[in-house]
Amino acid sequence: MNSPVAANDQESSQRQGAASALFVLSFRQRDELAALAARGGWQVIAARRADGAERRYLASGAQVAVVDARGALGDGLAAVAALGDAIAANGGALLVLVSRGDVSEIGTFYDAGATHFLSSPHSEHEFIQALRFAARHAERMAGEWRPTTGSAEPLGWRFDTRQRALMLTPAFADLLDIGDTPTPARLLHRLAPADRPVAIRALRRLLDSGAATAFAHDIVGRGRMVQHLTFDPDSGHVDAVIEQLAAIPEPANVLREALSGVRDAASARRWLDRKLADPGDTPLQVMLVALNRFDIVNAAYGRSAGDALLRTAQKRIDEIAAELLGRGAIVARLGGSEFLVAAVEGADRVELVAGRIAEVLSRPFVTGGAVAVLGCRIGIAPAEAGDITGTLLRRASEALAEAKASDSLTIQVARRPGGEGAPIDTLAVDLRRAMDQGEIDILFQPQVAIATGEITGVEALARWEHPVMGALGAETLFAAADRADLVIGLSDHIQRIVLARAAAWPASLSRLRLALNLTAADIARPGFADIFLDRVDSSGFPRSRLTVEITESGLIEDLGVAAMLLASLRSAGCRVAIDDFGTGYSSLAYLKALPLDYLKIDKKLAQDIAGSTRDRIVVRGVIDMARSLGLSVIAEGVETPEQLDLLAKEGCQYFQGFLCAEPLDVAALEALVANKGK
Repeated sequence: MNSPVAANDQESSQRQGAASALFVLSFRQRDELAALAARGGWQVIAARRADGAERRYLASGAQVAVVDARGALGDGLAAVAALGDAIAANGGALLVLVSRGDVSEIGTFYDAGATHFLSSPHSEHEFIQALRFAARHAERMAGEWRPTTGSAEPLGWRFDTRQRALMLTPAFADLLDIGDTPTPARLLHRLAPADRPVAIRALRRLLDSGAATAFAHDIVGRGRMVQHLTFDPDSGHVDAVIEQLAAIPEPANVLREALSGVRDAASARRWLDRKLADPGDTPLQVMLVALNRFDIVNAAYGRSAGDALLRTAQKRIDEIAAELLGRGAIVARLGGSEFLVAAVEGADRVELVAGRIAEVLSRPFVTGGAVAVLGCRIGIAPAEAGDITGTLLRRASEALAEAKASDSLTIQVARRPGGEGAPIDTLAVDLRRAMDQGEIDILFQPQVAIATGEITGVEALARWEHPVMGALGAETLFAAADRADLVIGLSDHIQRIVLARAAAWPASLSRLRLALNLTAADIARPGFADIFLDRVDSSGFPRSRLTVEITESGLIEDLGVAAMLLASLRSAGCRVAIDDFGTGYSSLAYLKALPLDYLKIDKKLAQDIAGSTRDRIVVRGVIDMARSLGLSVIAEGVETPEQLDLLAKEGCQYFQGFLCAEPLDVAALEALVANKGK
């Protein structure tokens, strides 16, 4: 196995040159591919996101790049397009991995810049051979190849776990200025404090599993870096290749660059105030433009890609507004991915402009090494007598919400004043503000072992403290998110809050399990397992105490994808529960296909146990079936001692519901656990 310090004498290394670098981009199997390549004698720089792929490839000094497009065809094609010019300019080779069903797309990948292909399923030997052929191709094409950019001296370290000795490459030692006697403790303390637990967890994962892994961190005064770790059990060596990343810009600079040339929300409101205060014969028209699926771009490709996309969208809107509305119109970014266009124009002219904006925003965006097709929704509201800015914008927002809720509408004109919109539309308009202003809160409902009465875990439940409508539950919250096209953004937001709260629990709660719900949109996201596990590890909450819950309704159309995702999370240390069991029509198929630890009986089914003999037989059958499959059973919605007694007699192990407690904040949960322990 090669290392950043010295190359081993493996035959593969002799063939391809000592310590040959390899750049790997895999959206779903980064660590597995990195481990395979490392066993073949390559020094691997691996990534699972496409943002900055060209820069990272060039900085790696690699002759050969691998793009794993299996299960992520669109992302893979975008990555190849981003890397193609750099590969050709530097005389490199680009190996693309494709699923067997996507072999017909090889010509498209070739046109984008790929030079070699390998389809799945393939063996480890076939993968290593494909890498060697790609390396030979690069050597023939380039002769004495040199990367355009990249460090001449590798950065890295080796730790001998048997001799307890740490060695640094000269370049890394100079970078750290760490002295002649480096130690693991001194190296760890050069990391930013918040990154030290991340490094420790990555090392534990490496030593526990033996599989290659990576973690990102800051070194104070030296910028952002990624450490790619491998472990050789024969020699006991932990090796790290270190990749320097570009410095993260200051948030103020990012926003200034992203928003240059666009009015902010405050100045746009002042402009509208002036126009409404002095109305003319031609009414003022307001248009709200919202990009579709922008949150997915941010989540998948990073903030820099999202900022670049916003700049491009702004430029396209500006050009249409300048061409068709002239200097009398304004364009403003209101927040997130939403823009305002306003002008004193006739309705026909404004609807023409809206159509042109929808057309230009439907064209693909190329940003951050990715190709994204988003489109938009547009709501239009003409000013009416007596309007103030707030009421005018509200009608435009309601029209936008109607467009988002429709399967076919791109542009919606607001109803005349006096019409009542559906409450869910109003909530959809309010949701982004609610997320920004901290109105989304988390409560925890205890889960109790029936045999002992001990609280063993909690389920995290989202609540929206709406300033007008009061407390709203998760069902209403996600209905509004679906209407606002914000389901993924809301799910990410909730996951971060839940994990942060649980990681900060007091010692008295430190043994509780945490159950966290995933949505159908999460299941469908490419690479979600890696995104989610990174989020868990960064929070500091242990994977071993985390249960992910999936509802039946979230699995009906994506059973195969769900099975792969849950298997990945389960193998990473999490446990898996199927929630609301008994409400869907494919329950038995789920039990057969999914890797599960817990089955949660839906509250309606659990409460029916106190009903007729037939009801009790149904519940008994569900519990017996689950336990015969090795699953623990949790009954939801238990409200009476009679229900609990009957569930216990049928073999149910855990319950949650108002019989124990309503959903609680952390302070109330701590008090309840303390009282139970007396």
